[in-house]
Amino acid sequence: MTTYPEPSTATPVRPGGLRTLVRKLCLIAAAALGLCAPTAQAATRMTITGRGFGHGIGMSQYGAYGYSLHLKGYSEILAHYYTGTTLAQLDSNPEVRVLLQGGRRSVGFTGAVGAGGRGLSTARSYSVRLRRGQLVLRNSAGKRLGTTAGPLRVDAPIGQPLKLFGTSTPGVTNGLYRGSLLISASGSGLVAVNALNLEDYVRGVVSNESPSGWPAEALKAQAVAARTYAITTNAGGATFDQYADTRSQMYRGAESETSSTDAAVAATRGQVVTYQGRPVTTYFFSTSGGETEDIENSFIGASPEPWLRAVVDPFDAVSPKHRWGPYRYTRAQVEAKLGGLVRGHFKRIKITQRGVSPRVVRAQVVGTRGKVSVTGPQLRARFGLFDTWAFFTTVTSRPKTPKPPNVPPPATPSGGVTPAVRAAMAHMPRLAGSVSPARAGRWFRVERRTGARWTLAADAVLGRGGRYSVAVPGAGTYRVVLGKIVGPAVRIG
Repeated sequence: MTTYPEPSTATPVRPGGLRTLVRKLCLIAAAALGLCAPTAQAATRMTITGRGFGHGIGMSQYGAYGYSLHLKGYSEILAHYYTGTTLAQLDSNPEVRVLLQGGRRSVGFTGAVGAGGRGLSTARSYSVRLRRGQLVLRNSAGKRLGTTAGPLRVDAPIGQPLKLFGTSTPGVTNGLYRGSLLISASGSGLVAVNALNLEDYVRGVVSNESPSGWPAEALKAQAVAARTYAITTNAGGATFDQYADTRSQMYRGAESETSSTDAAVAATRGQVVTYQGRPVTTYFFSTSGGETEDIENSFIGASPEPWLRAVVDPFDAVSPKHRWGPYRYTRAQVEAKLGGLVRGHFKRIKITQRGVSPRVVRAQVVGTRGKVSVTGPQLRARFGLFDTWAFFTTVTSRPKTPKPPNVPPPATPSGGVTPAVRAAMAHMPRLAGSVSPARAGRWFRVERRTGARWTLAADAVLGRGGRYSVAVPGAGTYRVVLGKIVGPAVRIG
């Protein structure tokens, strides 16, 4: 298991930087003697950074793309992401049923050769409505052509698609679909399902799951993964097998087919991923961030599967979502995102379990009135994150009344402060607070706003528990910075 540091990194120490600041503090100490500290409350800001895009299980599509750029073949790519698997050949081309429309008052189509055993003209349009529990087929003039309890099977010409009017999942308007439409009643509305053979279905998936301009080996890997997923999952029970969106696989029908993706499907015709001789569910997703995840750490409560284990993903950095963030939130914004998960006022998010990658498995939302246990997927959903591979860093800052410090002031890189410096710093206004999570001894910056710019006011190190208390040179607006982590702006004086 790889250990990863928190993403925020300390600012490099500039030799003599704190020594110079201390000399300045001594010069302005007299002016600081009369400065009264404000009584402002503490301000809190949380920063989120992370990696990856998707659930993290199985094949990373950008990782497969990276492998293909390194001249790896599709069988090698699939064997890497699906541990212990081999490829096998199907002996049939089964039918797949894809949900396109639901809850419709009517379903309209054109280009069909027949419906329910009745011949139709491919040049004409037809519609189906639900009346008294029966499906009524009419032509474009409104003439009733037949009635059935359903489902009604509407067939496209062999080798040609028919057109389904209206908007279908996922946002396809007047789409073209091979095979047949299965129209049936569902409650008070109608459902339209595309029933077509597996190979034609995969043609309509690969072009929507991977860019058609990607290398052939990446497209072949996608074709095999999509084909295997289709025959090993059923999202709709008796009515349909697959959704046409990310709940299953992205499918937009015949109009989305391309020559390069069709070639990848044809080159791998009938091939599926198997483990110990049987086809297995081949989850895939966009971007791993550098490592995939064990299924039980991403789909909380799922059973471990030997072919869905975390693997290092060395070429995934080609993805624009390999790393993301920082995203910054005020306390009010965090509380609005988390809603009832916060007891009292928000303080921080404490990670209690990470996976292998290390995606967040479980955490606690810590509030002023208690803690609430959450999962990584819950946090991802609440904040709209790309992945659960995320780090949550909270900075709390407040002005502090000038008084002799209870702990020694921060040491210079060379070590030690003089009594005169100590006395001068005792009367300076201070910025105090905490960074969570953070380790003691980490260097950070305190910046002061000067016009529209932020300039260095002090370098310091965090104390135990991420706490800090730093003397600042006079009245102004200050903030704490640790790499990408930026604390709230706080007015002093």
